Amino acid sequence: MTNPESPRTEPSSLRETALAFRALHVPGRPLVLPNVWDAMSARIVEEAGASAVATTSAGLAWVWGAADGDRLDRDGALGAVGRIAAVVRVPVSADIESGYAQDAQGVADTIRAVLAAGAVGVNIEDALHGGSDGGAPLRPIAEQAERIAAARAAADTAGVPLYVNARIDTYLRGAGKIEETLERAAAFLAAGADGVFVPGAVDPVTVKTLVGGIEGPLNVMVGPGAPSVAELAALGVARISAGSGIAQAAHAVVRRAARELLDAGTYESLTDGLDYAELNALMGRSG
Repeated sequence: MTNPESPRTEPSSLRETALAFRALHVPGRPLVLPNVWDAMSARIVEEAGASAVATTSAGLAWVWGAADGDRLDRDGALGAVGRIAAVVRVPVSADIESGYAQDAQGVADTIRAVLAAGAVGVNIEDALHGGSDGGAPLRPIAEQAERIAAARAAADTAGVPLYVNARIDTYLRGAGKIEETLERAAAFLAAGADGVFVPGAVDPVTVKTLVGGIEGPLNVMVGPGAPSVAELAALGVARISAGSGIAQAAHAVVRRAARELLDAGTYESLTDGLDYAELNALMGRSG
């Protein structure tokens, strides 16, 4: 078993893995990512047949005792990413929220840490969480473009074609619709992003408009009520993420089982649990 404290860091290997991950983003044949939050969820998703694994910042923050929204520190987040990268053979993409940094130089430092952890992709969001910009929900376009450019430059200097997925929170935070999203997408792609992630946009008409108006691969986030993978593929989507949805479902099982055990004194909620030996074997075969 690979030592989870020793993630892949060899540049040529990272470069090859990054190129393989980049090639998975094909409009009409989307990369499907059931997002993970720890080593075990990553191994389960890999074993299920995923071509890559991607972290959910929310799920990861909750495991580490923090709320989502730029409240987890860089070392904690990337330590977790390193443990995930150490136990899977497929490419890993890290949700680094807004970069775990106050400025563009700090984002570059985060990218170097991402590469050291063994990840070959990142999501960088433009949302502001309790920031200093007068309560604005999103960073100004120029500022976010500078942060993305810093990420691109740091990866290029390291010789790794890191996939930079620019997350645009216009829909998720009620800060604009199509026009604002397309404006941001164009600026972020020009700054060095490889793809655009627009969570909250799943209406087929909206998705089709975004696919047609963005000069790069489009990533959407799905959950109950969203179009199927096949429907989104037909619209030209290149990447589909579950976000924190699977982590939320897993934690719902914890609550149901706890309440049943404490209130009724029964254990039926545990009936469909995975076998102990199977889970142990997954970790034994990891890396």
